[in-house]
Amino acid sequence: MAFDSGKLKLELTPAHYGDVLLPIGVVGLLLLMLLPLPSFMLDLFLSFSITLAMLILLVTMHSGRPAEFSVFPTVVLLTTLFRLALNIASTRAILLHGNEGPAAAGEVIRVFGEFVVGGNFAVGIVVFSILVIINFVVITKGATRIAEVAARFTLDAMPGRQMSIDADLNAGMIDEGEARKRREMISQEADFYGSMDGASKFVRGDAIAALLIIFINVIGGLAIGVLDHGMSIEAAAKRFTLLTVGDAIIAQIPALIMSTAAGIIITRVSTATSLGRDLTEQIFFNPQLVAAVAGILVFLGLLPGLPHVAFLLLGSMAAGLAYVLFQHKQEAAEAALRPQKTTGAKGEKGETSATESVDTVTPPDLLELHVGYGLVSFVDHSQGGELLERIRAIRKQTALDMGFVVPAVHIRDNLQLKPHEYSILLKGIQVAKGELVPRHLLAINPGHARKGLEGKPGQDPCFGLPAVWIAPSEKERAQMEGYTVVDGPAIIATHLTELIKTNGHELLGRQEAQNLLDNLAKTYPKVVDELIPTQLSLGVVVRILRNLLRERVSIRDLRTILESVADYTTVSKDPDTLTEYARQNLSRTISTQYANADGLVHVVSLDPMLDRRLTEVIKPSGGNQEGLSPGLFNQVIGAVRQAIERVVSQGYQPIVLCSQSIRSQLYRLVSPGVHALAVLSPNELDPKTKIQAIEVVRLPHEAETI
Repeated sequence: MAFDSGKLKLELTPAHYGDVLLPIGVVGLLLLMLLPLPSFMLDLFLSFSITLAMLILLVTMHSGRPAEFSVFPTVVLLTTLFRLALNIASTRAILLHGNEGPAAAGEVIRVFGEFVVGGNFAVGIVVFSILVIINFVVITKGATRIAEVAARFTLDAMPGRQMSIDADLNAGMIDEGEARKRREMISQEADFYGSMDGASKFVRGDAIAALLIIFINVIGGLAIGVLDHGMSIEAAAKRFTLLTVGDAIIAQIPALIMSTAAGIIITRVSTATSLGRDLTEQIFFNPQLVAAVAGILVFLGLLPGLPHVAFLLLGSMAAGLAYVLFQHKQEAAEAALRPQKTTGAKGEKGETSATESVDTVTPPDLLELHVGYGLVSFVDHSQGGELLERIRAIRKQTALDMGFVVPAVHIRDNLQLKPHEYSILLKGIQVAKGELVPRHLLAINPGHARKGLEGKPGQDPCFGLPAVWIAPSEKERAQMEGYTVVDGPAIIATHLTELIKTNGHELLGRQEAQNLLDNLAKTYPKVVDELIPTQLSLGVVVRILRNLLRERVSIRDLRTILESVADYTTVSKDPDTLTEYARQNLSRTISTQYANADGLVHVVSLDPMLDRRLTEVIKPSGGNQEGLSPGLFNQVIGAVRQAIERVVSQGYQPIVLCSQSIRSQLYRLVSPGVHALAVLSPNELDPKTKIQAIEVVRLPHEAETI
């Protein structure tokens, strides 16, 4: 096969070049320590050291998350090794050729020795000492401590973050691929902070090595100058010490830059934007504060004895910045109001027009999400909003869970809402609402959180659990304490998901059911043709499907449902009765839905005597016959609800087990006010499923807790 150089060039990417250049560079570092370098090569490498450090600093400032620059710990090691190799090469050049003149060790060292410190080696030593103190005592020590704490907190928070991912996956806010990506991200962050804990020691060791190297160079330079070259002590001190100080400063500047980069990347809080944008948004987000600073600066500038020009100039600049921020904020508010005003104008015109057609009266959308103007950024891609993507994932996941595709969610901004409030509408009527706290996360206590958190008390708008609004910096600590921490888009997405599951029976109409039947008929035409419309009408089938969805039973296995119904149409054509037969044939689906990983279903069970009495007194329509007085009947229902509350408080699902004959009516009597209640009969559970009764409800005054 002929060699194709053009094809090889196309296949070689920058990543492939890196695979080759990195080993060559590491070997080059070893050669740099062993072989003498000409002065121009030393200048080139010293300049490259500063350039590389500045590039790394800019990359750390541009990274949204610390783990985005995951190779940083390795880069710290390699750059430290590179600077130490340069120290060896420059020391060799200074001691061997320092007597030949200031430029013997290269122009870069000469310039830093003569121009930067004014040719005074005493000043150079002071400048170098200050750089070392800043690097070693301030930046490196702080970065080392932060790296240690961040590594510990990241590892401690991993279980809570894994639980949050599992919760998002179960709620349908993310798919399996996104969950896998987030788990890999968590693992990568743990590895990163663990590596940074060790890499910070390299930075600290580099600062210590710089002190020792300058001390050795000064002593060695004096000895070589006096003993080997016959120079006076004063001349040797001036020549060799000046070059050594220049070498130390040129080595310490990139070391200081790398320490700063390490401090920045460790202290960064994970966001979707760069450090510069975060700083400007968080420092200058409030024009009133900038205006207050401008007033203080102007006041200081008018005080006698203070430098008027400096304070007045800074005060004027701050005042101009405050004015620009005020204008920008006002324009943003007007832009948010403008679409709603336009819609209102059209509505008023339509109401006053006498010739409007009835066709302009459009029916309400099945599902709507209204947001206040403060939440518009959640649905705006240009502002990094991810709520639209989450809603798409919700529709995909609910289609798998429920068995049909829910209608599209129409999102609108609503000026009648508070800035950070949202509402969910079903068929044009508000069924849920919530309010978020800007720039805060919601830490939800699932019931087993160990400690309280400082923040604004709140409540999970979806499940009503106690919660606290916390700052983003408190996220990891809250997860360590057992809280589930979610951001604004996740709150809205979870609320929307739960509302869809609760009201799925209202979202399934005749048209949606017909679409499901048409799709099934493509593969199993006999199943559909035999049942509809010869035995049952479409309306009856819709009622059966709605009955299943009302109790959160998936209709995805539509073939089994229709075949079950077809088998019993000769017995009854009542939708409720046919629903019970369908549920029995969906036993595997129902068992899988409610069983834990061990195949065990925890239930609230009815005492056999109570079950028989209820069977005798509950009518098919859900009424009450003679046998139990109304007061006693209500006590029984109350006892069932109390048992459910105790089970839920222990972290179990609210599942009641009773006989088939009273199952549907007991659900209708108990379900109001009980979230996600499941009432099952033994016939609806797979024979392989194990059942454990957590509570047994008896006739009044005979309740028993197991």
